[in-house]
Amino acid sequence: MGGAVTAPAVATGETLVLAEWFGPTFQGEGPSAGTPASFVRTGGCNLGCVFCDTPYTWDGRRHDLRAELRRTPVADVVADVLAHDTPLIVITGGEPLLHQGQPGWDRLLNALSYHGRRIEVETNGTIVPSSLTSHRVAQFNCSPKLANSGEPTARRVVPAALAALAATNKAVFKFVAATPGDVDEAAAIVAAHRLPRDRVWIMPEGTSPATVLEASRAIADRVVAHRFRLTTRLHTLIWSDERRR
Repeated sequence: MGGAVTAPAVATGETLVLAEWFGPTFQGEGPSAGTPASFVRTGGCNLGCVFCDTPYTWDGRRHDLRAELRRTPVADVVADVLAHDTPLIVITGGEPLLHQGQPGWDRLLNALSYHGRRIEVETNGTIVPSSLTSHRVAQFNCSPKLANSGEPTARRVVPAALAALAATNKAVFKFVAATPGDVDEAAAIVAAHRLPRDRVWIMPEGTSPATVLEASRAIADRVVAHRFRLTTRLHTLIWSDERRR
């Protein structure tokens, strides 16, 4: 005889290191752009891209990480983002998949999934997702880094991780580009690692409306030539680099 299904318990001691969580807003990039969303931003990153628009999550040279990051009870985060009543929860960073080994990570995904929220995880594509992560996440917004990130190839392109993400059939691959050459470099990575072309998006680099539009104009023809998809950055066009948007 079946009983009632109860929500997964979140222990008060289960925490994650976070920079912020906020909403309601909307997803500003990629195939879900324009969807009402809430965001959970984790701390820490395994890369240090020169154009990063959230360096306060990882760069201790420019930011006081003790002030920016805090170990936060997962129960508090879940209660807050559910109160936003948005259908989409985007877990971003930093690099969220660095937190996979913590019980708080599993609890966050389980709780949000139980309450019917669609979960997207934004990742740089250098870490293999766990089986639970792959099961609970509806979409990985994977952003492999190009040479314009300032990172060496061996750190920013990890074939095993790209293959694992592609194998989930839940990943879209989003490359940040400012020049036609960046688009060509993205195409070379797509070909070398056999990434699904119909899931490749090119996004203009920029943290202000002017730079986003300038980059969009610079890369648009090359994106068309490669038959990729082009995404803008809606939140940047509207709010520039304002935080918690």
